[in-house]
Amino acid sequence: MKNVSALGILAVAWLLSQSDIRSQESVEKLSQEAANPIANLVSLPLQNNIDYGFGDFDRTRNVLNIQPVIPFAGGRIITRTIIPIVWMPDVRAESGLLFSGLSDIVFTAFYVPGGGRVMWGVGPVFEIPTGGSTRGSNKWSIGPSAVALAQSGDWTLGILANNVWSFAGASNYPDVNHGLFQYFIVRQLGDGWYVNSAPIITVNWNAASGQKWVVPFGLGGGRLVFVGKLPLNVQLGANYNVVRPDIGPKWQFRIQAQILLPTSILSGG
Repeated sequence: MKNVSALGILAVAWLLSQSDIRSQESVEKLSQEAANPIANLVSLPLQNNIDYGFGDFDRTRNVLNIQPVIPFAGGRIITRTIIPIVWMPDVRAESGLLFSGLSDIVFTAFYVPGGGRVMWGVGPVFEIPTGGSTRGSNKWSIGPSAVALAQSGDWTLGILANNVWSFAGASNYPDVNHGLFQYFIVRQLGDGWYVNSAPIITVNWNAASGQKWVVPFGLGGGRLVFVGKLPLNVQLGANYNVVRPDIGPKWQFRIQAQILLPTSILSGG
């Protein structure tokens, strides 16, 4: 896993230094749009999260989130699908893999009434039990999701929250009641560069007292670059979990590459 992390860092560093930066105006505009999760923009974020410090042996989990974002109805409907590929170690031993493969897919559809400096969106979130009994909850779950943000000058400030409850699935598996809250702060630095903080706070309401919350704090940064004619938003970040279950994890390191595409590809334009 350490080799994977090193290769990811080297790849991002190479992109930041070698990619062809186009006009200042297009770079700044795209960098602002990339900071907005409900922008009228087709994107494909590939987000790799490496969680360190699981269990007594400080094991490492890796989660690759494939997250296509597709707008419809002129940007009034924004869909986001999270497809997680998980590598989970056996935290009770110094070595060994507990499981790996596709976990539960999460699909969200936001209704966004309009654009501007202040935007918001609401809609349903669905959790689909594609991970089965080994890598997921084995339950179908649904709940509300909401996002709100403000963009002023070089700043983007926003929050995103959701919660899901199970309504169907294997009756011999525990019911689902969990949620997340994410705040995101982005400061544009110019020439496509930015710094950000976007930790994801999670809660499992059905867990025992003292084991419900994971509350991280951290910082990151990145750059909007062009690889040929393709806009690519690349970033690195690290978070420390100040509140966590006894099993961990303690730290999370994030590497993300986000491909940006014009909405005209949906109509063949």
